[in-house]
Amino acid sequence: MSILVGTSGWVYKDWRDDFYPAEVPQRLWLEHYATVFDTVELNNAFYRLPSYDDFAGWRSRLPAGHTVAVKASRFLTHVKRLADPAEPVQRMMAAADGLGDKLGPILLQLPPTMKCDTTRLDACLAEFPRNTRVAVEPRHKSWWTDEVREVLQSHGAALAWADRKSRPITPLWRTADWGYLRLHVGAATPWPSYGRTALKTWAERVTDAWDDAYVYFNNDQHATAPRNALTFRKML
Repeated sequence: MSILVGTSGWVYKDWRDDFYPAEVPQRLWLEHYATVFDTVELNNAFYRLPSYDDFAGWRSRLPAGHTVAVKASRFLTHVKRLADPAEPVQRMMAAADGLGDKLGPILLQLPPTMKCDTTRLDACLAEFPRNTRVAVEPRHKSWWTDEVREVLQSHGAALAWADRKSRPITPLWRTADWGYLRLHVGAATPWPSYGRTALKTWAERVTDAWDDAYVYFNNDQHATAPRNALTFRKML
């Protein structure tokens, strides 16, 4: 079983003195993070696509066996809305190749206002190299159709399961032989924590569905994400 657990990003100032010891400078936070978790979701790539050298720099700072998931640029998902995907996908993958063997899945998080368009989704997924894992997180209810499920399955792409307030906000489809789960905000106290019951339920769902999966906590406020991620990993 290979279920990797981490957080969405690692540079959060309010993690200092909680997850990051005070004596560790911010320039070494990634190295400290990698002593605790063996995967991270690189979400700043969504706002500005890093260069090949940026990705290579992160690779050089991470230990062997570490896996980096990359959130696709908003230019592809939010500006182009998956239209004409060849150039942006090629450019993104050329840059992300800087991660080498540390490159994990690519996450396509779609805009909440983007309604279902299976033609665009199919064309976009077809542009990725065959050996690249792609997870798709639609956020409009019109996407929950058999046709969408079939498109994902035909490309071996995973539907990214997502949670808000300790409840699934996506169908729990298994569209690939690997999985991807994003936990955005829990319903426990203090906010935005996940309680033990919710974490246990998700751990059971993940292990029942896959032997190979990626789980990322996105409830970063107040260093909640790393605390919940550590608890979740123990439950596995």
